[in-house]
Amino acid sequence: MTPLTAKEGQQAQAMTGAGGQGADNLAAATRPDFPLLAQTACLGQPLIYLDHAATSQKPRQVLDALRHYYDHDNANVHRGAHQLSARATEGFEMAREKTARFVGSANPREIVFTRNASEAINLVARSWGEAFLRPGDEVLLTVMEHHSNLVPWQLLAARTGCVLRHVGLTASGELDLDDLRAKLTARTRLVSLVQVSNTLGCLNPIAEVSALAHSAGALVLVDGCQSLPHLPVDVKQLDCDFLVGSSHKLCGPTGMGFLWARERLLDAMPPFLGGGEMIQDVFLDHSSWADLPHKFEAGTPAIGEAIGMGAALDYLNALGLERIHAWEQQLTRQLFARLQAIEGLHILGPTPEQQSDRGALAAFHVEGLHANDIAALLDSAGICIRSGHHCTQPLHRHYGLSGTARASLSFTTTPEEIDRFADELEGTIAFLREHS
Repeated sequence: MTPLTAKEGQQAQAMTGAGGQGADNLAAATRPDFPLLAQTACLGQPLIYLDHAATSQKPRQVLDALRHYYDHDNANVHRGAHQLSARATEGFEMAREKTARFVGSANPREIVFTRNASEAINLVARSWGEAFLRPGDEVLLTVMEHHSNLVPWQLLAARTGCVLRHVGLTASGELDLDDLRAKLTARTRLVSLVQVSNTLGCLNPIAEVSALAHSAGALVLVDGCQSLPHLPVDVKQLDCDFLVGSSHKLCGPTGMGFLWARERLLDAMPPFLGGGEMIQDVFLDHSSWADLPHKFEAGTPAIGEAIGMGAALDYLNALGLERIHAWEQQLTRQLFARLQAIEGLHILGPTPEQQSDRGALAAFHVEGLHANDIAALLDSAGICIRSGHHCTQPLHRHYGLSGTARASLSFTTTPEEIDRFADELEGTIAFLREHS
């Protein structure tokens, strides 16, 4: 990951109370920055939030950045000569530079702001896909993909006649590289996959996938939603061609995401949406397009949200992604140890012993019990987890399941919260079995 400059590092360090703390105390150091986590839930119990894979909580530094923009700088960007517009534009474009550095790019022109990661994938499917894919060309996906990395390609296949193929899993719930090698052919044009599965938690070997795909003449798109908040991600090291991320997974506001892509690819791609801002000149019968990245950003953007995401990236950089990852690995080992001790509970994906860098989450099912019942009873005890298919219905069908319960962690999670969750879960399972 490209480091912050000395000045930016000092500014980012000043934004968080976590500076200088070791990974073994990361939760205690950061909890005061998250107002929502201080509230109590039912019966005065402290709220325990274990649904970070769905959306992250926001530190006060991000909330302050949003309020400062709307209190002091609220104006449209790129279009006004007055001081408010100049300040808004500066904050907006600074957020683009921060996003580029966060993913290891030195070129802000390679960052396109979108509403979320889903829109970023749709942008690639609509623009690159429709321009360059022909009937019989193949897009290689995996069975573990989030619906956002399945549905856009299904729609593209219906429009263009391209063919979708899907890489399977190993017995431990990891990407089957042998199957990937077997399915890569001269017809493969794109390999699109998640870096960390939001259900299996497995960390996919993207650099190896990129090498295999490029040797076959294919491009690589990476869904980084579940990796970017938890470990260092560098597009140069991954050697991918597209990468998408979402602000609300990164301690930033909702309604904001981004696409990183190699500049030569963005140059060759036609606009995704038409309207103001993405044009150079407009006539009654034709138009010409603005330079990158504005060619892909039609209309008034989410200015405050972009500035808020920039503040969130400052916060994460100040903590250090390596430190975040180390702390969350420790928490994940504790979570698995507690869950694996519960009779009849089965966790999807590799264990920390099988893959030490796996994601900080556990999706599980309990024999004879419904995940929604488990989640509802835990919620009554003030513990927030996810239940359902987690937008991975094909993956759940692969395992013969309609849904799972999922606990997902963050650097703000404490060991005490994991123990209380596990204790409450054991009691919930015993209650449901007694009354089933």
